[in-house]
Amino acid sequence: MPHSPAETIRVLLIDDHSVVRSGLRLLLEARPGFHVVGEAGDRSTALALANKTQPEIILLDLTLPGTSGLDLIPELLAAAAESRIIILTGVLDPEAHTHAVAAGARGVVLKEKAPEVLVKAIEKVHDGEVWLDRSAVARLVGARQEASRKAARHDPEETKIASLTGREREIITLIGCGFRNKQIAARLFISEGTVRNHLTTVFSKLEVADRMELLMYAYRHGLAKPLL
Repeated sequence: MPHSPAETIRVLLIDDHSVVRSGLRLLLEARPGFHVVGEAGDRSTALALANKTQPEIILLDLTLPGTSGLDLIPELLAAAAESRIIILTGVLDPEAHTHAVAAGARGVVLKEKAPEVLVKAIEKVHDGEVWLDRSAVARLVGARQEASRKAARHDPEETKIASLTGREREIITLIGCGFRNKQIAARLFISEGTVRNHLTTVFSKLEVADRMELLMYAYRHGLAKPLL
């Protein structure tokens, strides 16, 4: 269900620059439905606050003193299992962004983006969706596709993709557009149970473990387009 202003999204800020944290706090708390539960500028404080406050959203910078935000992701999820992490970074490195998602982050927002983009990303990720930067994903996908073409004449993934039915491809496309199971069911005039059954088959055919891996696979192989 889309986020309602009546709900409060509890956010933990992790960035080594206090000015950035202060600006984020002012930005978020000036809007209805957001509450900053804490700020951290280093690993130990971040983990302690995550464990204590159990935020719904964690905004995490990739660059922290003495550690990498990438290394911190699994530790934060261990401390606050229900939290969803969004990388907020000035690092224009699509490889790092994808590594962050592989480690468990649910979104990436560049600091150069407008404040409204960050707010929308938080709301979408809070609602269970994934938020990725289109240009970063496009660059990485393009590089990987080129590497794959040079590595071998036959791409084993083509066989997997060719096994997908038309309906399964429709569902993958809708997932890539941010639709949830209930919305997909309504759009395709099928039951949620049928959507789940199709997804189970898709996971098996493409050899992915979950919805997140399916999204990354779909973006990489052109079965869906990133949201941004």
